[in-house]
Amino acid sequence: MFDIPHQPLPPLAGIGYKGQHFQPIMDSLAAPSRAVTWLEIHAENYMGAGGRPIAQLRALAAHFPISVHGVGLSIGGERPLDRDHLARIAALCAWLNPASFSEHLAWSSHETGFLNDLLPLPYDMTTLTRVCAHIDEVQDRIGRRMLLENPSTYVAYRDSIMGEVECLTEIATRTGCGLLLDVNNVFVSAVNHRFDPRAYLADFPLSAVGEIHLAGHDSEELPSRRASIDRQPWPCGGRSRLASLRPATNCEGAARGDPDRMGQ
Repeated sequence: MFDIPHQPLPPLAGIGYKGQHFQPIMDSLAAPSRAVTWLEIHAENYMGAGGRPIAQLRALAAHFPISVHGVGLSIGGERPLDRDHLARIAALCAWLNPASFSEHLAWSSHETGFLNDLLPLPYDMTTLTRVCAHIDEVQDRIGRRMLLENPSTYVAYRDSIMGEVECLTEIATRTGCGLLLDVNNVFVSAVNHRFDPRAYLADFPLSAVGEIHLAGHDSEELPSRRASIDRQPWPCGGRSRLASLRPATNCEGAARGDPDRMGQ
Protein backbone atom coordinates (compact mmCIF):
# COMPACT_ATOMS: atom_id res chain seq x y z
CA MET A 1 0.00 0.00 0.00
CA PHE A 2 1.40 3.40 -0.98
CA ASP A 3 1.51 6.19 1.59
CA ILE A 4 0.31 8.80 -0.90
CA PRO A 5 -2.90 8.09 -2.87
CA HIS A 6 -2.51 8.03 -6.64
CA GLN A 7 -3.64 11.33 -8.17
CA PRO A 8 -3.46 10.95 -11.94
CA LEU A 9 -2.47 13.71 -14.28
CA PRO A 10 -5.37 15.33 -16.15
CA PRO A 11 -6.19 13.51 -19.42
CA LEU A 12 -5.03 16.49 -21.46
CA ALA A 13 -1.86 17.69 -23.16
CA GLY A 14 1.13 18.89 -21.17
CA ILE A 15 4.69 19.82 -22.10
CA GLY A 16 8.21 18.94 -21.07
CA TYR A 17 9.13 22.09 -19.13
CA LYS A 18 12.28 24.09 -19.88
CA GLY A 19 13.53 27.16 -18.04
CA GLN A 20 12.78 29.45 -20.99
CA HIS A 21 9.09 28.56 -20.67
CA PHE A 22 8.69 30.07 -17.19
CA GLN A 23 7.67 33.62 -18.04
CA PRO A 24 5.41 32.76 -21.01
CA ILE A 25 3.64 30.18 -18.87
CA MET A 26 3.20 32.55 -15.94
CA ASP A 27 1.97 35.27 -18.31
CA SER A 28 -0.59 32.81 -19.71
CA LEU A 29 -2.30 32.44 -16.33
CA ALA A 30 -4.42 35.51 -17.04
CA ALA A 31 -5.58 34.16 -20.41
CA PRO A 32 -9.19 32.87 -20.67
CA SER A 33 -7.91 29.47 -21.81
CA ARG A 34 -4.55 27.78 -21.33
CA ALA A 35 -2.59 25.81 -23.91
CA VAL A 36 -0.63 24.23 -21.06
CA THR A 37 -2.51 22.09 -18.54
CA TRP A 38 0.37 20.28 -16.78
CA LEU A 39 4.16 20.19 -16.84
CA GLU A 40 6.83 17.52 -16.80
CA ILE A 41 10.28 18.16 -15.33
CA HIS A 42 13.47 16.10 -15.17
CA ALA A 43 14.10 15.16 -11.56
CA GLU A 44 17.84 15.58 -11.81
CA ASN A 45 17.47 19.29 -12.66
CA TYR A 46 15.74 20.04 -9.34
CA MET A 47 17.69 18.22 -6.66
CA GLY A 48 19.36 21.32 -5.24
CA ALA A 49 18.44 22.95 -1.96
CA GLY A 50 17.36 26.26 -3.47
CA GLY A 51 18.06 28.82 -6.15
CA ARG A 52 16.11 30.18 -9.06
CA PRO A 53 15.05 26.83 -10.62
CA ILE A 54 13.51 25.66 -7.33
CA ALA A 55 11.78 29.00 -6.77
CA GLN A 56 10.31 28.90 -10.28
CA LEU A 57 9.18 25.30 -9.84
CA ARG A 58 7.42 26.19 -6.58
CA ALA A 59 5.60 28.99 -8.40
CA LEU A 60 4.56 26.69 -11.24
CA ALA A 61 3.42 23.94 -8.88
CA ALA A 62 0.93 26.36 -7.33
CA HIS A 63 -0.91 26.47 -10.67
CA PHE A 64 -0.16 23.23 -12.54
CA PRO A 65 0.04 19.50 -11.82
CA ILE A 66 3.67 18.39 -12.15
CA SER A 67 5.07 15.13 -13.51
CA VAL A 68 8.59 14.27 -12.33
CA HIS A 69 10.58 12.23 -14.85
CA GLY A 70 13.82 10.62 -13.67
CA VAL A 71 16.72 9.63 -15.93
CA GLY A 72 19.44 8.61 -13.48
CA LEU A 73 18.23 5.80 -11.23
CA SER A 74 19.42 2.99 -13.53
CA ILE A 75 16.37 0.87 -12.70
CA GLY A 76 17.73 -2.03 -14.74
CA GLY A 77 21.32 -1.81 -13.51
CA GLU A 78 23.02 -4.80 -11.92
CA ARG A 79 24.32 -2.87 -8.93
CA PRO A 80 22.04 -1.67 -6.10
CA LEU A 81 20.25 1.60 -6.59
CA ASP A 82 22.21 4.69 -5.60
CA ARG A 83 20.72 5.42 -2.17
CA ASP A 84 21.84 9.06 -2.17
CA HIS A 85 20.27 9.66 -5.57
CA LEU A 86 17.07 7.96 -4.48
CA ALA A 87 17.01 10.03 -1.28
CA ARG A 88 17.22 13.23 -3.32
CA ILE A 89 14.35 12.08 -5.52
CA ALA A 90 12.32 11.25 -2.41
CA ALA A 91 13.02 14.69 -0.97
CA LEU A 92 11.93 16.35 -4.23
CA CYS A 93 8.70 14.34 -4.29
CA ALA A 94 8.06 15.10 -0.63
CA TRP A 95 7.97 18.90 -1.00
CA LEU A 96 6.66 19.06 -4.58
CA ASN A 97 3.97 16.37 -4.18
CA PRO A 98 3.89 15.68 -7.94
CA ALA A 99 1.00 14.05 -9.71
CA SER A 100 3.40 11.50 -11.19
CA PHE A 101 6.93 10.13 -10.90
CA SER A 102 8.43 8.04 -13.71
CA GLU A 103 11.65 6.34 -14.76
CA HIS A 104 12.93 4.13 -17.61
CA LEU A 105 13.22 0.41 -18.26
CA ALA A 106 16.94 0.76 -18.89
CA TRP A 107 20.36 0.76 -17.22
CA SER A 108 22.98 3.49 -17.06
CA SER A 109 25.46 2.35 -14.39
CA HIS A 110 28.16 -0.29 -14.15
CA GLU A 111 30.17 -0.95 -11.01
CA THR A 112 31.14 2.56 -9.82
CA GLY A 113 30.69 4.26 -13.21
CA PHE A 114 27.69 6.10 -14.62
CA LEU A 115 27.00 6.18 -18.36
CA ASN A 116 25.19 9.14 -19.87
CA ASP A 117 22.72 6.97 -21.77
CA LEU A 118 19.64 4.79 -21.28
CA LEU A 119 20.84 1.37 -22.36
CA PRO A 120 18.70 -1.66 -23.34
CA LEU A 121 18.21 -4.78 -21.24
CA PRO A 122 17.78 -8.48 -21.98
CA TYR A 123 14.22 -9.48 -21.25
CA ASP A 124 14.80 -12.56 -19.09
CA MET A 125 13.93 -13.70 -15.58
CA THR A 126 17.07 -12.18 -14.07
CA THR A 127 16.19 -8.75 -15.45
CA LEU A 128 12.56 -9.14 -14.44
CA THR A 129 13.46 -10.02 -10.85
CA ARG A 130 16.03 -7.22 -10.54
CA VAL A 131 13.83 -4.51 -12.06
CA CYS A 132 10.88 -5.47 -9.87
CA ALA A 133 13.07 -5.33 -6.75
CA HIS A 134 14.34 -1.89 -7.72
CA ILE A 135 10.84 -0.59 -8.45
CA ASP A 136 9.62 -1.92 -5.09
CA GLU A 137 12.49 -0.07 -3.42
CA VAL A 138 11.71 3.17 -5.25
CA GLN A 139 7.99 3.01 -4.49
CA ASP A 140 8.64 2.23 -0.84
CA ARG A 141 11.10 5.12 -0.56
CA ILE A 142 8.96 7.78 -2.25
CA GLY A 143 5.72 6.43 -0.81
CA ARG A 144 3.84 6.50 -4.09
CA ARG A 145 3.21 4.57 -7.28
CA MET A 146 5.71 5.19 -10.07
CA LEU A 147 5.43 4.83 -13.84
CA LEU A 148 7.93 2.86 -15.93
CA GLU A 149 8.67 4.00 -19.49
CA ASN A 150 9.24 1.70 -22.45
CA PRO A 151 12.69 2.36 -23.95
CA SER A 152 13.91 3.00 -27.46
CA THR A 153 16.40 0.26 -28.30
CA TYR A 154 18.94 -0.33 -31.03
CA VAL A 155 20.18 -3.78 -30.05
CA ALA A 156 18.44 -6.96 -28.89
CA TYR A 157 19.81 -9.78 -26.76
CA ARG A 158 19.91 -13.46 -27.61
CA ASP A 159 19.23 -14.17 -23.93
CA SER A 160 15.78 -12.55 -24.05
CA ILE A 161 13.01 -15.08 -23.43
CA MET A 162 10.06 -12.66 -23.64
CA GLY A 163 9.05 -9.61 -25.60
CA GLU A 164 9.22 -6.06 -24.28
CA VAL A 165 5.46 -5.72 -23.83
CA GLU A 166 5.31 -9.02 -21.94
CA CYS A 167 8.14 -7.88 -19.70
CA LEU A 168 6.52 -4.51 -18.97
CA THR A 169 3.16 -6.15 -18.30
CA GLU A 170 4.70 -8.59 -15.82
CA ILE A 171 6.61 -5.80 -14.06
CA ALA A 172 3.42 -3.78 -13.64
CA THR A 173 1.56 -6.84 -12.37
CA ARG A 174 4.23 -7.78 -9.83
CA THR A 175 4.98 -4.31 -8.47
CA GLY A 176 1.73 -2.39 -8.92
CA CYS A 177 3.58 0.32 -10.85
CA GLY A 178 2.00 2.06 -13.79
CA LEU A 179 3.46 2.50 -17.27
CA LEU A 180 4.54 5.50 -19.30
CA LEU A 181 4.00 4.77 -22.97
CA ASP A 182 6.49 6.62 -25.16
CA VAL A 183 4.97 6.37 -28.62
CA ASN A 184 8.06 7.66 -30.40
CA ASN A 185 10.18 5.01 -28.67
CA VAL A 186 7.84 2.35 -30.05
CA PHE A 187 8.37 3.57 -33.62
CA VAL A 188 12.13 3.94 -33.28
CA SER A 189 12.44 0.40 -31.89
CA ALA A 190 10.04 -0.92 -34.52
CA VAL A 191 12.24 0.43 -37.31
CA ASN A 192 15.45 -0.74 -35.67
CA HIS A 193 14.16 -4.26 -34.99
CA ARG A 194 11.73 -4.53 -37.91
CA PHE A 195 8.53 -5.25 -36.01
CA ASP A 196 5.02 -3.89 -36.51
CA PRO A 197 4.32 -1.00 -34.11
CA ARG A 198 0.60 -1.62 -34.48
CA ALA A 199 1.01 -5.11 -33.04
CA TYR A 200 3.11 -3.68 -30.19
CA LEU A 201 0.41 -1.13 -29.31
CA ALA A 202 -2.33 -3.75 -29.69
CA ASP A 203 -0.65 -5.87 -27.00
CA PHE A 204 0.32 -3.00 -24.70
CA PRO A 205 -1.59 -3.00 -21.37
CA LEU A 206 -3.19 0.42 -21.78
CA SER A 207 -5.09 0.05 -18.52
CA ALA A 208 -1.74 0.51 -16.73
CA VAL A 209 -0.77 3.65 -18.69
CA GLY A 210 -0.66 6.84 -16.64
CA GLU A 211 1.08 9.06 -19.18
CA ILE A 212 2.02 9.13 -22.85
CA HIS A 213 5.07 10.79 -24.43
CA LEU A 214 5.00 12.21 -27.94
CA ALA A 215 8.13 13.45 -29.66
CA GLY A 216 9.85 13.28 -33.03
CA HIS A 217 12.84 11.40 -34.38
CA ASP A 218 15.50 12.07 -36.97
CA SER A 219 16.25 10.27 -40.22
CA GLU A 220 18.73 7.94 -38.51
CA GLU A 221 15.80 6.51 -36.52
CA LEU A 222 17.15 7.76 -33.22
CA PRO A 223 14.96 9.54 -30.65
CA SER A 224 15.20 13.30 -31.00
CA ARG A 225 13.25 15.84 -28.96
CA ARG A 226 14.23 18.43 -31.60
CA ALA A 227 12.16 16.80 -34.34
CA SER A 228 8.61 17.93 -34.93
CA ILE A 229 5.76 15.88 -33.46
CA ASP A 230 3.57 16.37 -36.52
CA ARG A 231 5.84 14.02 -38.47
CA GLN A 232 5.04 11.20 -36.07
CA PRO A 233 3.93 8.19 -38.16
CA TRP A 234 0.95 7.17 -36.05
CA PRO A 235 -0.59 3.86 -37.07
CA CYS A 236 -4.36 4.07 -37.31
CA GLY A 237 -5.06 1.14 -34.98
CA GLY A 238 -2.73 2.44 -32.28
CA ARG A 239 -4.14 5.96 -32.60
CA SER A 240 -7.70 4.80 -32.02
CA ARG A 241 -6.73 2.71 -28.98
CA LEU A 242 -4.86 5.60 -27.37
CA ALA A 243 -7.62 8.09 -28.17
CA SER A 244 -10.17 5.89 -26.42
CA LEU A 245 -7.99 5.79 -23.30
CA ARG A 246 -7.48 9.59 -23.09
CA PRO A 247 -4.35 9.54 -20.93
CA ALA A 248 -2.23 12.54 -19.97
CA THR A 249 -0.01 13.28 -22.97
CA ASN A 250 3.35 15.05 -22.78
CA CYS A 251 4.22 16.79 -26.05
CA GLU A 252 8.00 16.64 -25.72
CA GLY A 253 8.71 18.00 -29.16
CA ALA A 254 6.63 21.10 -28.41
CA ALA A 255 8.97 21.96 -25.55
CA ARG A 256 11.54 23.44 -27.92
CA GLY A 257 9.98 26.89 -28.02
CA ASP A 258 6.79 28.75 -27.23
CA PRO A 259 4.44 26.58 -25.13
CA ASP A 260 1.46 28.41 -26.68
CA ARG A 261 2.32 26.66 -29.99
CA MET A 262 1.99 23.24 -28.40
CA GLY A 263 -1.00 22.14 -30.43
CA GLN A 264 0.26 23.41 -33.77
